[in-house]
This record gives sequence, structure tokens and C-alpha cells, in this order.
Amino acid sequence: MKAERRAFLVGSSHAILFRSSLAAAQPLATDDPTATPLPRGGMSHFAQLNGVRLHYVSVGSGPTVILLHGWPQTWFAWRGAMERLSSRFTCVALDLRGLGLSEKTPAGYDKQTIAADVAALIDHVAGGRAHVVGHDMGGKAAFVLANLQPGKVEKLVLVDCLVPGTENMDARRGGAWHYGFHMAPEIPEMLTRGREREYIAAQIRAWSHKKDAVSEAAISEFARHYASAGGMTAGFAYYRALRDDAALVASFENRKLEAPVLAITGRYASAKSSRMRCVRTRLN
Repeated sequence: MKAERRAFLVGSSHAILFRSSLAAAQPLATDDPTATPLPRGGMSHFAQLNGVRLHYVSVGSGPTVILLHGWPQTWFAWRGAMERLSSRFTCVALDLRGLGLSEKTPAGYDKQTIAADVAALIDHVAGGRAHVVGHDMGGKAAFVLANLQPGKVEKLVLVDCLVPGTENMDARRGGAWHYGFHMAPEIPEMLTRGREREYIAAQIRAWSHKKDAVSEAAISEFARHYASAGGMTAGFAYYRALRDDAALVASFENRKLEAPVLAITGRYASAKSSRMRCVRTRLN
């Protein structure tokens, strides 16, 4: 067995075998939005947009800010931020296609399709134009949206986001091993089945500089949705589309974003060294 393959398998095994002492069996997610605590004054909505049934939560008043989560999260990742921003903005946090309470579709996890979902949401809730904030996978879709439909994006904020094509997927050269694992067909579903919460908790803790930054309650909230039928497959599909996403973004090489861009990253974040070529500004 080649050394690099052995290293990949060992790393994968360690992550999967990680067991949290607080892990417990989680109930499957249901279409009942009341099962999740909303931000103060918030409302849960479903809408048929771009051919898919999407779930989102809204709160506040003022200019509309669309909030797009990453993996392995749902709209709930933005709950605290929504409460802080709602006095100045109408905050709309989307469950990305296939995740949370949004419809799980057999395809459509490339970021161009997700960007089209977001464009339809902006038309639906904001009359065609909004501020867009995206983290991780949500940030990739936001970046694609700002390039393909610039008229939809008033201002763009990318939070700890690697633009498609800039990710280091080679674990032998300092890259993150989970890219290849998630992109493999069927294998990650088989190895995480019944242990979704343990796997998600292990991933979140591994990426967090402050290990208790994401609460156990939040991890349980995310995991119960991913543990639902097709939930992990939908999440992995965002990774399986990355090569197509990179090819699309490569076609933007000579294109300049029209919207002001704010790129946010932490001192220890993986996106710190990404080649985003962003203009820094403020979201006023």
C-alpha cells in the first residue's frame, strides 16, 4: 500500500472512530420548524423557488441581508448573528438545498445551481437585490452569484470561505484530508451511518481553535438534520461538485466583481491564505 494512501486511510479512520462522551442518539429531523428555537421575533417560511422547496428564517427590519451557511450546518448557525443584526437589517437565513428543512434533491449541488436558488430567494424576499453573506459552502455559492448575477448583490461578505479552485485538497501537501473522503462515492455515507453526530462533532472540534466555540446544543441541532434520510448524502454532494465549481470559477478569471466585498477570516482559519482577490469594505 502506498504511503500516501495509507496516511489517508489512517486519518479517515481516526476521525470516524472519534467518540464524543456527550454523543447520544438524535431524533430524525422533521418538517416542523418549531422543533428548532428561532431568533427572537423570527419566523420560519417555506417557498417553492427555482424548482425546489426551500426553508428559510427571517427576522428584523431594514435592508435585506441573505445569510448562507456552510457544512455541516443549517440556517441555525446564524441565529445569534440574526438577533444582533435584526434592529438594523431584515435578516434572512436560508437552509441550503438538501440541508436543514429544505428539499433534498437528487442533483443540483453545484454552486451555480445553489446561486440560482439564492437569486430566486432574493427576488422572493427582497425585490431582486440584497446584501449577501456566505460562509464556507454558502460563501462559494455567494461568490458565484456575485459573478453571474451581479445585479442581485448589493454587497458581498465572504466568511472563512475558500473560492472554488483555491482549496488545497492534497493531504500530502498540507491539505485537508476530508475533501477526498467526502467526494468519494458512497464510502462516507457507509462509514458515518448511525454516527452522524459523532462525525460532525469531530469535524467541528478539529476545525475550531476554541474547542467550545460551537455549543453541544448547536452540534446536536445540525446533526439531527444531517442524520435524516439523505442528509449526509446532500452534504457530501456539495464537496462532490467542487471540481465542476472550480472549472466554472476559472472562467471568471478576467471578470471583476461589481459589488463591494468584505472578506472575513480568523487568525487560525483555513481560509486565511486563500487567493480570493477581494476588495475590503464595510457592510453599512
